[in-house]
Amino acid sequence: MAEEQERAFKLQRIYVKDISFESPGAPEVFRQEWKPKMNMQLNNSARRLGESDEYEVEITVTLTAEQDEKTVYLAEVKQAGIFTVKGAAQEEMEQLFGVHCPNILFPYAREAIASLVSRGTFPAFNLQPVNFEALFAQAKASSGNAAPEGDAKH
Repeated sequence: MAEEQERAFKLQRIYVKDISFESPGAPEVFRQEWKPKMNMQLNNSARRLGESDEYEVEITVTLTAEQDEKTVYLAEVKQAGIFTVKGAAQEEMEQLFGVHCPNILFPYAREAIASLVSRGTFPAFNLQPVNFEALFAQAKASSGNAAPEGDAKH
């Protein structure tokens, strides 16, 4: 009789890995009418921590506001978490690292971006929810497979 492998998925820790805010046009930008073009970029990656069952999953959110073809502000947050994953098949791990973990991390990154923009004294900006499942499916279709133990960008 074969023993079934123990299965586990646990969140160990959530943390900010890197955070930055730039307002290269200040203070002149505060004297202009506020009509920026907003651009958001989103990436995620996962890597195994040593030989353990622990993985670091990281999402990077970069928000750029431009007006008159000049950067008004740039806010970037790398939000990360350490997750324990045991007994998951490769496909399940890809789904965890590409969908479930980013869904856990995104609200923290969203709050950090909102705080940075507010501290820059710009009008409030709230990131819209992200459908990580759709992004994961799109990335998998275009690249063939995600790589949970290396760097996988979505």
